[in-house]
Amino acid sequence: MISRAVRSLSLDQMAIALSGLCLAHCLATAVVLALFASAGGALLDPAIHEVGLALATLLAGVALFRGYRMHGFARPMWLGVAGLGLMLAALVSPHNGMEAVLTIAGVTLVALAHELNRRSVATVARYLP
Repeated sequence: MISRAVRSLSLDQMAIALSGLCLAHCLATAVVLALFASAGGALLDPAIHEVGLALATLLAGVALFRGYRMHGFARPMWLGVAGLGLMLAALVSPHNGMEAVLTIAGVTLVALAHELNRRSVATVARYLP
C-alpha cells in the first residue's frame, strides 16, 4: 500500500515538474522568437540577396561558359541565363509570394543548367584521347 504522504509527494513532484516544463517552454519560446526576429532582419537584408545574386552570376557565368567552350552545347548556358534572370526578377519584386516563386524557379533552372553542363562535359571528356 502506498501511503498518503507518498501519493501526495508524487503529485507534488509531478506538479513541480510540470511547472518547470511550462517555465522552460515559455522562456525557450521567448528566446527562440527573439533570435528568429534578429536573424530574420539580417536574412531579409537586400545586401545579402544582392551579394548572393552577384556570386551566383559570377560562378554560373564562368562555369557555364567554360562548359560551352568545351562541349559546344549552348542550351545549358542559356538555361542558366534564364534562371539568373528569374532570380534577378525576384530580387527587384516586392516581398510577397511571387518573389519566392521566382527565386525557386530561378534557382532550379540554374541548378539544372549546371547539371546539364556537367553531363555534357563528362560526355565529351569520354571521347577525348
